[in-house]
Amino acid sequence: MKITRMFVVASLLNTVALGAMMAGTQASAAGLKIGISFQEMNNPYEITMKDTLQHAADSIGATLIVADARHDIAKQVSDVEDLLEQGAQIILLNPTDSAGVEPVVKTIHNRKIPIVAVDAIANGPVDSYVGSKNYDAGYKACEYLGQTIKSGNVGIVDGIPVTPILERVNGCKAALAKFPGTKIVSVQNGKQERDASLAVAENMLQANPDLKGIFCVNDNASLGVLSAIESSGQDVKLVSVDGSPEATKAISRPNSKFIGTSAQFPKEEIRLALAMALAKYWGATPPKNVPVDVKLIDRHSAPTFSW
Repeated sequence: MKITRMFVVASLLNTVALGAMMAGTQASAAGLKIGISFQEMNNPYEITMKDTLQHAADSIGATLIVADARHDIAKQVSDVEDLLEQGAQIILLNPTDSAGVEPVVKTIHNRKIPIVAVDAIANGPVDSYVGSKNYDAGYKACEYLGQTIKSGNVGIVDGIPVTPILERVNGCKAALAKFPGTKIVSVQNGKQERDASLAVAENMLQANPDLKGIFCVNDNASLGVLSAIESSGQDVKLVSVDGSPEATKAISRPNSKFIGTSAQFPKEEIRLALAMALAKYWGATPPKNVPVDVKLIDRHSAPTFSW
């Protein structure tokens, strides 16, 4: 029997509910205040998670309080402290700096408030971490890039120093190592932002006129990279991570230089994160790590894929 993604999710959620009942609690979330701090809110991925979480909170009668760190760790720490002041009884954290959030994670833990990291690992005593298999995401994307270009120089546009981004880059490097004719000649930080990555890619392409491929750590930034490639007139293939609607649309275009992305599942991630936090709130012990699979999307699958 084929075990589907949704079967795994349903089984995990049933386990959470059972754990709560075994703990002798009443699984009621009416009036509950849920706080979430995002590393950014100018990315379709985080917006999708926020909208999904809002719908989930509404469905159980809870109140959602949202904060946007704008990639500023000092602001994120302040935001989380403000969530606590507003009476948040559960905290979901999408850290902009894995190490930088550790002191506030300890504060939340010491107050016995459930805290779950989502999409990026947070240092410190979090109750659970829900995130994509980011090493696999980088590996799948760059394996496909290597299979496509066969050989040649490759650039990497990376991002902020959180574990998921580092894992994507490590996965990419491991995949490209399978192709002896490929060589990584440039790694630059596009901050996971479209404009910054456009500028980075322009410089990378000018400095490496023989470039054959670029791996970008997320789709939002990759669209800036794509603009740079198209403006340059160079035959450079692009792969990325996320599976965003705008990216899959670009991949679907005939003769697009954007050839593939390792799709994540933001709706699934945030629902699972909420489930883990509720489990802790109701007295159960959630799994420490909840990995979520990724899927390579290419020109053939892009037209029918959606989050």
